[in-house]
Amino acid sequence: MISRYLLLLASLGLAPFLFGQSVDPLVTGSADAVVQAAAPATEEEATLDSGNTAWMLTATALVLFMTLPGLALFYGGLVQSKNVLSVLMHCFAIACLASIIWFAVGYSLALTPGNEDGWIGGQTAFFLQNLSVDSLNGDHPETVWIMFQMTFAIITPALIVGAFVERIKFSAVLLFSALWLVVVYCPVCYWVWGGGWLAERGVIDFAGGIVVHATAGASALTLAAMLGRRHGFPRSLKPPHNPGMVMTGAAMLWVGWFGFNAGSAAAADTSAGMAMLVTHLSAATASLVWMFVEWRKTGKPGLVGIVTGTIAGLATITPASGSVGPLGAIIIGASAGLVCYYACGFVKEKLGIDDSLDVAAVHGVGGILGTLLVSYLGWKGELGGLGINADNWQDQLVVQAQGCLAAIALSVVATYIIVKVISALTGGIRVSDEEETKGLDQAAHGENGYSLS
Repeated sequence: MISRYLLLLASLGLAPFLFGQSVDPLVTGSADAVVQAAAPATEEEATLDSGNTAWMLTATALVLFMTLPGLALFYGGLVQSKNVLSVLMHCFAIACLASIIWFAVGYSLALTPGNEDGWIGGQTAFFLQNLSVDSLNGDHPETVWIMFQMTFAIITPALIVGAFVERIKFSAVLLFSALWLVVVYCPVCYWVWGGGWLAERGVIDFAGGIVVHATAGASALTLAAMLGRRHGFPRSLKPPHNPGMVMTGAAMLWVGWFGFNAGSAAAADTSAGMAMLVTHLSAATASLVWMFVEWRKTGKPGLVGIVTGTIAGLATITPASGSVGPLGAIIIGASAGLVCYYACGFVKEKLGIDDSLDVAAVHGVGGILGTLLVSYLGWKGELGGLGINADNWQDQLVVQAQGCLAAIALSVVATYIIVKVISALTGGIRVSDEEETKGLDQAAHGENGYSLS
């Protein structure tokens, strides 16, 4: 079914219809390193660099730390106490499931040479059949590169968890995450980082504004709309049961994000150093902007608000972290704090969609915003951009917009189809009213998050 679905999308001519004729590649030096790393080098082409290998091992651990325990605690603290374990279970189970799928087919479909039209990767690395301990990817082991990219495949579907907490069947979470990884994540990853059609057009996505955040945000919004609102939405919902847990998780995400962005340089070099610096500056700026906007609107600065601003700043700098300087990072962070804050209200109040933990507004809008801003802020000039290989920033902006639209289109269509298929197989993806009232910790898992007398 999946192969037929991909063939259908290709036969529709989606990319040429939406995005016009191909343009010359416009690739930054840092993004070029990411694309090149997708094709493992032979031992004759490169030798092992122990320093770069050590950094990539560290970055890999940091990115996994983002999901377990960072994202799990961040999301877990935002829900009611009767649902905290269900959220932790979702994140943990997805991490395990995504790892096996990445081993079986994901890495091959996402990051190995594929067909000539640039839509999907090849089959040569299914079950990592040709991998050896001596295989190199650039100047570090291919095993490390596989594991590093696996952590991205883990956190991306885990981000979508925030859209459906407190009201979805656990079996639906597993089925959706597995299918979504193969049908959405792997193709988009190949388009951007595996040498696919967006890479050929010169799209800039240093660490996942399109591949991770735009796909997760678009799918989260679609799934939340199809799943329906929680009981009491929007006026009778209870506040987060543990803001301290939320802050702890956000702090872990902040630290882990250094591996996410600086690790995408694929080397312990000056590019990684700049990526780390701009990542931190964007997060700090967005946190303060979100806090002050909320303070002005509600009269009080909230802990949950400031750390949500942190995540918005991190998501927004992600695609641009290899192309902008410190001043650009401050601009991106300020934009993220302001735009993502109002996007949260727009989704829930104007659209009426219960995207429970604001995945679309924070990750989706943030990732898209950063992807578009890099076209100007990455330009070498007074704002400190590192320089992009384009005739002008307007042409690059068109390419960036094409990348966002392509990822959103696939994410929305695929999510709709996947949810319909799962609903037909399982009799619906939502729990019963009784189970929702009882709480998913007991109803789905037979455990309690807290046993206090």
